[in-house]
Amino acid sequence: MQGTHTVTEKKIKIEGADTFGLLGLNDSNLEIIERCFDATVVVRGDMITLRGAANEVDQLERIFKELLFLLKKNGSLTTSDVETVIDLVTANGEPAVPKTLASGLTTDELDNVILFTKNQIIRAKTPGQREYLHRIRSNDIVFAIGPAGTGKTYLAVAFAVASLKNNEITKIVLTRPAVEAGESLGFLPGDLKEKIDPYLRPLYDALDDMIPAEKLRGYIEKRVIEIAPLAYMRGRTLNNAFVILDEAQNSSAMQMKMFLTRLGPNSRAIVTGDVTQIDLPSKQSSGLVQIQEVLRDVEGIAFVYFDKQDVVRHRLVKDIIDAYEKFHNGAPQAGDEASSGAPPGGK
Repeated sequence: MQGTHTVTEKKIKIEGADTFGLLGLNDSNLEIIERCFDATVVVRGDMITLRGAANEVDQLERIFKELLFLLKKNGSLTTSDVETVIDLVTANGEPAVPKTLASGLTTDELDNVILFTKNQIIRAKTPGQREYLHRIRSNDIVFAIGPAGTGKTYLAVAFAVASLKNNEITKIVLTRPAVEAGESLGFLPGDLKEKIDPYLRPLYDALDDMIPAEKLRGYIEKRVIEIAPLAYMRGRTLNNAFVILDEAQNSSAMQMKMFLTRLGPNSRAIVTGDVTQIDLPSKQSSGLVQIQEVLRDVEGIAFVYFDKQDVVRHRLVKDIIDAYEKFHNGAPQAGDEASSGAPPGGK
């Protein structure tokens, strides 16, 4: 089973045509196809294996058979050929958007949809999230600042995955500062990857919700999706990419500048963070705090601020955030007597 859907598998033998010509230079044709479907495509020698929901596997089978026909007829395939065949097949078959999921939404709710997956609709639900959606659609760089649980990172990843599926970009880069919050990397067990992976786990978790596991592994192996510590971004130029910097409050001012200047043509960036959760050494200023002053008047860059009303996690998360705010503001708390060491009731 794949989620709640039965997995269908079909095989297609590549006969009378060149596999390289079918898949394209560096698998470029294959990548265009993969971005449009959740089903997985595995090519081994002259055999193509399709696995996924029955309607998608049927569509993919028709797409590959049509492409093989064109390849044999014309001797080559262009990007336009691949996109045209996909459009024709999906237009005449089951649409990529699940009807059963979309049918229960109003027009306004559909406007707030970011990504359809096989099992869920990812959409902006709160006023802050709807503002986030609007700002991302109209700006190349967006900063999302606010407390935990407001969907800053999760929705950013959904935007990136949707852009990849829609062929708006060719690569997703997700990064975080590997700041040592109470632990030294040097004393953690394992090699460098094993030391760093826990810092990147929230990004993997978000992707796991949106892309089938086998397909996600393929994207990561081909570096269509890249997840790396912020320090690994130095010296790079990221073209045709959707780039996300998470936990940006733990980036230094220099790191923030380094990250933002990585963007190449046709690239977009979302920067997320919570300025109340800075783990940097006390003498080091946060790049996320400084950048609000540096870029506040730059056209094409937007800042979105979330508050506790945008929290979409467990109902108690709002109460926890509220309690911390009261504590730090010096408001009296229920149970304050306990902090003095005396039991409740003064006894």
